[in-house]
Order: sequence, then structure tokens, then C-alpha cells
Amino acid sequence: MSEQQLIQQAQQGNTEALALLLRQHYAMVRGYMLKLTMNPSLTDDLVQDTMLRAMEKLHTYNGKSKFSSWLITIATRLYLDRLKRMKVERRWLEQEGRLIRYQVETNQLEWSEAMEMLQQLPPEQRAAILLKHYYGYAYPEIAAIMQCSEGTVKSRVHYGTEQIRKEMKEQ
Repeated sequence: MSEQQLIQQAQQGNTEALALLLRQHYAMVRGYMLKLTMNPSLTDDLVQDTMLRAMEKLHTYNGKSKFSSWLITIATRLYLDRLKRMKVERRWLEQEGRLIRYQVETNQLEWSEAMEMLQQLPPEQRAAILLKHYYGYAYPEIAAIMQCSEGTVKSRVHYGTEQIRKEMKEQ
């Protein structure tokens, strides 16, 4: 069966044709993303997102370009969107980190006191904060380490940070 026939059948709802079509292009998209990101974990996430997006948007494929080019376009856009989000997150976290450091310094707290505050947090929040602010891991990496979603990691960092701020104000 030709690629064009697979595409038409997949667009008509044939899941086997869709699976075969995506399988045929998976290695090419993964190889491209690995060269682009230089990060196997990020590559795997983006390739998975690319294939999912292709499944969702297959009805929009019009055949004006090669199917592989269409997939590469999706993958590239997802990567660029991820970079933008990571840049915004980094700026926000730098501001958060400076704020915590400022609060520690202005309240003349010693590091041992800060560690005591960390000790009061639930282990999940403490681990998320340490991995993010002390070791510099990105949210996706922390999520993989802690085996939870990125949203859960962000929530743990946020609420843990808020608790530390509250304790700092009280002191």
C-alpha cells in the first residue's frame, strides 16, 4: 500500500493504517529531534507529542507537502514552543530564587535555619524544591525523577516555597 493510500485510509478512520503510517516515520522524526535537542529524554517526550498531535490533526493534512515534512513541522513547532515555555519558567524561577535568597539575607537567617524550614515540609515538597532550586533540574527532569506529572512538581515547588516564605515572615 502506498503512503498516499495509507494517509487516505487513516484520514477515514482506519487505525491500522494510521499506526503503520506513524510507525514508518517514527525513526526519522526521532533522529531529527535527537539531533535538534541533543537530549534523549526531551526527544522522547517531543516525538511522543508529535505523534499524538499528528493523530489529532491528521484531518488537516492536505498533501501539499510530503507527510514526513508535515511531521517535521509539527515536531519543530512543539520543540520551539517547549523552548519558549522553558525560558519563561527559567525567568520566573530566577525571580523566585532571588526572592527567597533576599528574604533569607534580609531576615539574617542562617543556612541551618533554612534547612530546618525545609525539614518541616512534606518529603515530596522538600525533594521538589531541592531538585529545582538547589540542583537546578528542570520540571520535566524532576517529574521523571519523582515519577509524577510536571504539574504535580510545579505545585509541590510552589506550595513548599509559599510555606517557607510564611515561616520566614513569622521569624
